[in-house]
Amino acid sequence: MTNPPSPVGQMPAEHITIPAQPAVTEPRRAPGRDRYFDFLRALALFRVVFYHLMGWAWLPIVFPSMGVMFALAGNLMARSLKRPAAQVIRSRMRRLLPPLWLLGAIGLSGMLLQGWGPDSDGHPGWWWLHLTFWILPLSDPPYAEGLHGIHGVLGDDWASELAGPLWYIRAYLWFVLLSPFLLRALRALPWATVLSPIALSAALEFGWITIPYVRIDSNLTDFSTFGACWLLGMAHQEGVLQRIPRYVFPSVVPAIACLGLWYAFTHGFREGHDLDDIPFGQSLWSFSTVLLLLHFSPSWSQWPRLLRPFDRLITLLNSRAVTIYLWHNVCILIAATMWDQLWNVDVMWRHFPWLLESPWPVLLVVWVLISVCILTFGWIEDLAAKRRPRLWPNGVKKRAHSR
Repeated sequence: MTNPPSPVGQMPAEHITIPAQPAVTEPRRAPGRDRYFDFLRALALFRVVFYHLMGWAWLPIVFPSMGVMFALAGNLMARSLKRPAAQVIRSRMRRLLPPLWLLGAIGLSGMLLQGWGPDSDGHPGWWWLHLTFWILPLSDPPYAEGLHGIHGVLGDDWASELAGPLWYIRAYLWFVLLSPFLLRALRALPWATVLSPIALSAALEFGWITIPYVRIDSNLTDFSTFGACWLLGMAHQEGVLQRIPRYVFPSVVPAIACLGLWYAFTHGFREGHDLDDIPFGQSLWSFSTVLLLLHFSPSWSQWPRLLRPFDRLITLLNSRAVTIYLWHNVCILIAATMWDQLWNVDVMWRHFPWLLESPWPVLLVVWVLISVCILTFGWIEDLAAKRRPRLWPNGVKKRAHSR
């Protein structure tokens, strides 16, 4: 006698087969950004804008922005050099140069329209040759000095303000070109290589080496002042700093920092000069500050609680760092020129002179103008990096898409 078929839901357990579940594998995530470095870069960029408006000589001591920016760039360059050097250099130049070309196209057009030309410096042949530095800034590109601005909008000598930040682009380009050789030297003789720019700075400062040609001298001065910071960034990426006992830094770094400050105070700082005018003091102070920031650097894959509200702002500053740096001087000049026009308003100068004399409203206007530059010119950074152009890259759309 056969058993009747079991109704659905009452099938004997021995006849039930459970399909094997596929193994759940976590998708492999690409290594994320180090948000600590993003924070330092954003802070350095904000301090540069703040200092160029306020002009307070103590700001580079509180936070030596240029040394920090070179160190972060050196760290990224060392990480990228795991790929072929020629490919990395080409990639860095492709990211750096298009924003400069856009600035040059606009700035040179304005200079030429105001009558600047080959006869301005008395050497027409050299003038045309030096114009190539706007294309490949191996040296300072030429610009017109003393040009009149636009009344009420753009102040006089605007070309000098526009060309002011270009020394950083020149120095950055040379560091990129030299990085494959610097990395080899760093691996062979770590600390001798890191300290060599400071030794060069001392040699230039005390006259042991003299360079009569100004273009070579300016390149060597920048390398001697900030080369140690670039190399510290590379050393951090290579693990050199991590091999040093932690107790060494609190005893050695303050001594180097004090030496740098002592030299700065005895060589012009008290007379109103800042660290930018004292290369040897700048090299020591920036070196010691960067060394501490990198040695004690945490690795932030996510923001600490206190910094989470600034995520979008910091992401934006990092995404448009070149645009902000190149255009911020012009924004400061425009903001100050427009703000000064309020002195012509009777109500303002009679009742609110304290407001007209305050730099804080001007700072707000500056960042509004910088925001306009981000919207107007920032897209070229995306094209240079072979990304889809974005108007306001603060990471919001990216995160929304990932969810």
